[in-house]
Amino acid sequence: MTASPPPTPPFRDLRLPFAKRVDDLLSRLTRDEKVSFLHQFAPAVERLGVAAFRTGQEALHGVAWMGPATVFPQAVGLGATWNPELVRRVGEAVSREVRAMRARDERVGLNVWSPTVNLLRHPLWGRNEEGYSEDPLLTSAIATAYTRGLRGDHPVYWRTAPVLKHWLAHNNETGRDVTSSSVRPRVLHEYDLRAFRATVEAGAVAGVMPAYNLVNGRPNHVSPHLREHLRTWTDQELLVCSDAGAPSNLVDSEHYFDTHEEATAAALVAGVDSFTDHGTDGSPIAARVRGALERGLLSEADVDTAVRRQLSVRFRLGEFDPDDDPHAHSGAFDTPEHRELAREAAEQAVVLLRNDGVLPLAPDTRLAVVGLLADECKLDWYSGTLIHRSTPLEGLYERFGAERVRFAEGVDRVRLRTSAGTFLHVPPAPEAPDPARGAQGALDPALLAGRTDLPPLTTDAVGTEFALVDWGDGVLTLRAPDGRYLSVAEDGYVRASADQPGGWVVQETFRLERRGEHGTGHLLRHLGTGRPVSVAADGVKVAARTPETAETPESAETPDTAGTAGTAGTAETAEVFEVVVAEHGTDAVRRAAADADVVLVVAGNDPHIRGRETEDRTTLRLPAHQERLLEAARAANPRTVLVLVSAYPYAFAPGRLAAALWTAHGGQAAGTALARVLAGDVAPAGRLPQTWYADDADLPDLLDYDVIGGRQTYRYFEGTPLFPFGHGLSYVPFGYADLVTAVADGALHVFFTLTNAGDTTADEVAQLYTRAVEPSVPRPRRELLAHRRVTLAPGETRRLEFAVPLRAFAFWDVARGDWRLEPGRYDVLVGASSEDVRLRATVTLDGEPAAPRPVLRRGLSAADFDEHGGAALVDRTKAAGDAVTPASGGTAELLYRACDFGTGVRTVRLELAGGAGTVELSAGGARATVESPGTPGPYDYTTVEAPLPVAGGTHDLRVTLRGPMRLAHVGFSG
Repeated sequence: MTASPPPTPPFRDLRLPFAKRVDDLLSRLTRDEKVSFLHQFAPAVERLGVAAFRTGQEALHGVAWMGPATVFPQAVGLGATWNPELVRRVGEAVSREVRAMRARDERVGLNVWSPTVNLLRHPLWGRNEEGYSEDPLLTSAIATAYTRGLRGDHPVYWRTAPVLKHWLAHNNETGRDVTSSSVRPRVLHEYDLRAFRATVEAGAVAGVMPAYNLVNGRPNHVSPHLREHLRTWTDQELLVCSDAGAPSNLVDSEHYFDTHEEATAAALVAGVDSFTDHGTDGSPIAARVRGALERGLLSEADVDTAVRRQLSVRFRLGEFDPDDDPHAHSGAFDTPEHRELAREAAEQAVVLLRNDGVLPLAPDTRLAVVGLLADECKLDWYSGTLIHRSTPLEGLYERFGAERVRFAEGVDRVRLRTSAGTFLHVPPAPEAPDPARGAQGALDPALLAGRTDLPPLTTDAVGTEFALVDWGDGVLTLRAPDGRYLSVAEDGYVRASADQPGGWVVQETFRLERRGEHGTGHLLRHLGTGRPVSVAADGVKVAARTPETAETPESAETPDTAGTAGTAGTAETAEVFEVVVAEHGTDAVRRAAADADVVLVVAGNDPHIRGRETEDRTTLRLPAHQERLLEAARAANPRTVLVLVSAYPYAFAPGRLAAALWTAHGGQAAGTALARVLAGDVAPAGRLPQTWYADDADLPDLLDYDVIGGRQTYRYFEGTPLFPFGHGLSYVPFGYADLVTAVADGALHVFFTLTNAGDTTADEVAQLYTRAVEPSVPRPRRELLAHRRVTLAPGETRRLEFAVPLRAFAFWDVARGDWRLEPGRYDVLVGASSEDVRLRATVTLDGEPAAPRPVLRRGLSAADFDEHGGAALVDRTKAAGDAVTPASGGTAELLYRACDFGTGVRTVRLELAGGAGTVELSAGGARATVESPGTPGPYDYTTVEAPLPVAGGTHDLRVTLRGPMRLAHVGFSG
């Protein structure tokens, strides 16, 4: 007899719903197997035929880290398109490349950690390039489109599983794992949560990643908001993946828990399902989970919950149904369609900031193309390796002809003379492959090593002429004539070896430090190691750390954090160099600009230097080197156009320019796209996704997350910006007319016509804003309600309609702890930017009138203030709740409006913890001063009572905190 085949286990049965299949597979796993699944690199379970699984494939604007792939514009550039449908197509292309790359390299994962939906609240944030906009509505529209493209449109199976980054209120790299964002309830609900919520509710999100920072004193990796908000927005199982190393930070840097077992248990209970820690080694996390189970900090049910969420995503990705997965063979890689889409996206991302008529360029224009970014196609930390490459210079050569384009990069050309009178010299390199950084792909590109197969620098009588660029604050790069940048590898030697600056710790940046008040000598300090360069018999290297050479400036990373051993030698002396200038970049720019019809100055940033992950910017200003080049060009030729290619806004003087444009780093087709826009082949229609401020003085403190109280972003900023949110000009005039509004079916319906009054087909981005006319609380001076990018032929008129749900007009009412639509008048503003309003109307909306706070019945949560001064929010307990404390232990003033004291009260009760101090209260003419005795710890609350005879009726309550106490609650009794 032939033996019957074993029955198909239910988790392999396609007829069953995923939930039942997940439960069956979960029941077959041992406890140790389930625990092992909690790490980013979940091992295979061979006895069940379950493959290994990895969470996390970076795919922010193309497949990153895994070698060559189509590179689209940076995320902030995609935000500047204001075009969700275009971004959906980009997401689809990226997901198809993920599938195609996985088919030939199993290291490529299907759980993609993209997009980033952190709001671009502060333009000095180092990771500005990763977000879409300062506005939550625009951010969610673009993020939703990208996730839909990544997910695919099959009703059951997902092409990839997107994870949103980074939950929550995360806009600073300075101390990012130890700083706390103080986020009041209105800011939390009206601003920080909104972009996440709308994107999750759209149904194409597989999970989120908590951020490194703390919010209100509590690390995001143990945030109660994961449970209280995130998981209520969808019926789908969401997979929460930690950021890299963040679980260990709970103990090691944040000191929030005493042991890793406690920290891991708290994160798992809060909702973290996958722990990204210790690289590919899951054993430390497994040991911590087992320890937590043994101590009773966790139950096996807690582990099951997390594993179930991971398995749910794996089933949706078709892992257990390979023959039925519609995406298994849907991969497409570097197709003509993807190349065309990359060009289209780069074109749509270009924003025309200013134009006095010099653009578009006439076909016979003689161009001078100058600047440090003119012949560059820069990549960022989350880029793939370029297959195709187009710089602005190459695009202009192609479009106008090389004979009509004169180029000057604007670098300073220098030689470095040693104290012995010789010069630094780059020796000839042997014939060797010259791969781009990361071309082979890496699960963790931070571990990629520098090249050691090339000879170190030496010295000789003539030396090598280097291209020196100062990227600001004295941070320099030095490039050899063959295009290679000076870099330092693990052995400590200096080589001309890097195709571009890059890496987790950049090894291609230096600083010249003058020796002596009037001397001409300089130390050349390598910033990756913090050590000065020395000259030895066996080559040029970074000096060993000796008392003489180890003086490291604050801005340089220390050797311990740089990850470079610097093992060359043990007692080298730092060399003192004289900088011999062969040519100033400004001289080359003047020569090129003098005879041109138009000068294009291409300026901006290198995404790996002075403004990136781990490093915030310090100023809005262009680096001084680039300001000098721009001024030299303007002095030589008034028809100067500034082309900014950057990951973030800059401040400059636009009135002295004939025209100005901005584009983010535009990916592989950036140069071609820019040339087509400059030539008028495509009319620019990108719009600024964030406010461009005129001066550093307009900016709030980097760690001030109160966008309402700090009057931040276009929604609240009361000054005059350099360029407002939504700004962007066109070569074509557009007419707005015939505004009609109507309230019906729970929505405000807005109608108007849009006309192309020019003679070429062009896009216009029509924008709809509102403002409350007479609000009872501070409300946005402008708030985006809807937008649409429209393509119109010459003379074409189109009638547009927006239907805006009335809930979009609501605000978070701290008095009731819920959303409330305030009745009254609202302006309806239609135009081409937040400030360029072409049509306006006023509508009256019904709503819910304000009600006084029922303080006798439920008291006051201290965090629910209406206004404050000097207050910071902190964690009431490690698990949940907020309290208020004076910032930096000083004084905090809190205002609670319209408190209903009924027939009157006699006593106030305060829940206090922390240090000693005083609390002063006043309401309805009554005053009280309460001494806070202090408690053993910040979570050991005590109740303190004091007389406060407040007459009946509704009164404002004012509370002043003096000293390092925490106030959690205020209660009253008659």
